[in-house]
Amino acid sequence: MVISLRKWLTSVKYALIFMALVYFIYQAIGMLESKVFPPDKYRIPEGSAIKVFQFEPLEAPVMERMAERLKLFFWIGE
Repeated sequence: MVISLRKWLTSVKYALIFMALVYFIYQAIGMLESKVFPPDKYRIPEGSAIKVFQFEPLEAPVMERMAERLKLFFWIGE
């Protein structure tokens, strides 16, 4: 069996080019990801914005509230 050094080096060259291209595409996607998605959607609001949440007092037991929410889910479908 004859091993051709020229064919082997050509294969290695193409493998290195492929790995370099994969690395550059990976880095490009990482840069795009930082531009497209916000860094932290739970950050403290800036300017005149306020953070809003719904506060429910714990007057009913947990299972009754969950049953009401489940009925509402099946009724409305949301």
